[in-house]
Amino acid sequence: MKPYLKIPIVECGEPLVPIPLEQFTVDLIHPYVKLGADYQGASPYFLRQGVLEALIRSQATLQQEHPGWKISIFDAYRPVEVQQYMVDYTFTQAVQAKGWTVGELSSSQRDEIWAEVCEFWAVPSTDPATPPPHSTGAAVDVTLADSDGNPVEMGGEIDELSPRSHPHYYANAQTARDRQYRTHRQILATAMQSSGFRRHPGEWWHFCLGDQMWAWLGLQDDPSHPRAARYGRVLSD
Repeated sequence: MKPYLKIPIVECGEPLVPIPLEQFTVDLIHPYVKLGADYQGASPYFLRQGVLEALIRSQATLQQEHPGWKISIFDAYRPVEVQQYMVDYTFTQAVQAKGWTVGELSSSQRDEIWAEVCEFWAVPSTDPATPPPHSTGAAVDVTLADSDGNPVEMGGEIDELSPRSHPHYYANAQTARDRQYRTHRQILATAMQSSGFRRHPGEWWHFCLGDQMWAWLGLQDDPSHPRAARYGRVLSD
């Protein structure tokens, strides 16, 4: 069990609300829908009210330093069923990348792939005490777009199963290109953290506010930080 899942949840009851997509950059055909994920009529572009308000403040902070730039939203609310689909999809892709076949994996090969997948993907648990972060409506995957609407290069793709996904991969950058990637990641983190978000320690794109991971990360820095999450799993109607 990942350590943040031991954090208790005191659900505040705040609603999921639609993200005003015109204020951000977003792919109207969601990336996971393109891969076959079924949201069963629900939109992934929802967040808890307080999380959305913080995201809007983060974009305002970003634009103070970089006029015209926008936060680009890759993913937000994710039902557990979609979490399961994407974990299974990623597992299959990882197997194929190694030239293996799912039905012919040895136990050690299967364990190797699952370890790789679970480093970046939360277990799709239906236990109300251990929800996947995105299923709470309090986590969002984001990147940046410049004033012309072009993606800002971050030195790695969202959901990439690679060491490049770690936020500080370019901390000791030696080339001008890699130093630019480091700067762009810091611009994103600064904007998001300015309104209370915390960044996933292993993913440069994942930010959370009010969920178990947020509370756990806060406690690592400050013992007086709230010891409970205020957002649990959002149950489908």
